[in-house]
Formats: sequence, structure tokens, C-alpha cells
Amino acid sequence: MILEGDCHDSSKHKHRCVTGAIYNYTMQLKSADAGSELNYNLTEALLFLAHFVGDVHQPLHVGFIGDLGGNSITVRWYRRKTNLHHVWDDMIIQSALKTFYDSDLSIMIQAIQRNITDNWSNDVSNWEHCAHNYTACPDRYASESISLACKFAYKNATPGSTLEDEYFLSRLPIVEKRLAQGGVRLAAVLNNIFASKTRTAQA
Repeated sequence: MILEGDCHDSSKHKHRCVTGAIYNYTMQLKSADAGSELNYNLTEALLFLAHFVGDVHQPLHVGFIGDLGGNSITVRWYRRKTNLHHVWDDMIIQSALKTFYDSDLSIMIQAIQRNITDNWSNDVSNWEHCAHNYTACPDRYASESISLACKFAYKNATPGSTLEDEYFLSRLPIVEKRLAQGGVRLAAVLNNIFASKTRTAQA
């Protein structure tokens, strides 16, 4: 569970974490308008918001501090020496591209999009929903991620272990679904931000 008190930097400044950043950049984009005295770099806010919404859906980005989210857990991905965080950031996706998608990212993206409109279509409204009509709910996204980190990322991935087909094939569906959830939720957040601006402009 991700708690408010967990969201701080080493000097105990609040909101210095990925969930705090999502709230902050969402607020910047929502509150900015032509007459505002607030001076935000909106391009920067949009880029960082997109980046951090993606980040929070990667389970080890909210992994344990003690192992730096898996960065200090050295493993082998098949024959290649790497760390567990890199496996979840990159190696599972790269292996999937090579094994199932003819090394073509556009084919992988299309497959995930088909799952969103087909296999996961009944889940999309729940993915988009935020309690209390919040524009974004990163604490929820992070809570999902740490649960997945414990159940899937860290499981059977001890220091020095070799991760091969059994790990890859059982974790790939998790990775692809998190990519889909991140994309759907980013779209929902941006639609909410810009829809509110349209309503304000029409008022």
C-alpha cells in the first residue's frame, strides 16, 4: 500500500515521488489558463505527466527502497547479465518483440490496442475511474503496481538467478496489461484536463 507519508524525498519534503509528481503536473495543466498569474511551463508539465503515468504502471518503479526497485538485484535474463529493474523496464518487452511481434513495435502496439477494445473492453471504464471525481488517481495506480511487484516481479527472482521462459511467459501478460492501463489512464487524464478547459472557455 502506498501511503501519503511514503511520498517524500530523503529530506522529508512531501510529494517528491512519482505519485506526487503526477498530482502536481496534473494540477499545473488544469489550473493554467490565459489569464492565470501562475507561470508554469505547460509543455514540460505535459511531457512529465505522460512520463510519470507510464512509470507508475511499471511495478518495480514502486518497488522496495532496500533494493532500489530491483536495481540492486543482479540476475541473468537468459544468458545476459542485468538487474531485475531492467528486466521489467526493457528486457521483457524486447524479448516479446523478438519472439511474438517480428521485432516490429507497431505490431505489438496494435496487439495491445486490440486487447483494449476486445479482451479488456469490459475493464476499461474501471481503469479510467477515479474516486471523488479526481482527474488522476496515482495512489491507486501505485498500489496496483506494488502488489504486482510482490506477486510477480520479485517472485522467483533472487540475486544471481537466471530468468528464462517460465518467468518471461508468465510475466509478459502482466507487462502488456500495465502498458494498456497506463495508456488508457493517461488518455482519460488528458481528456479530463482539456474537457474542463473547453467547458470553462464556453461558459
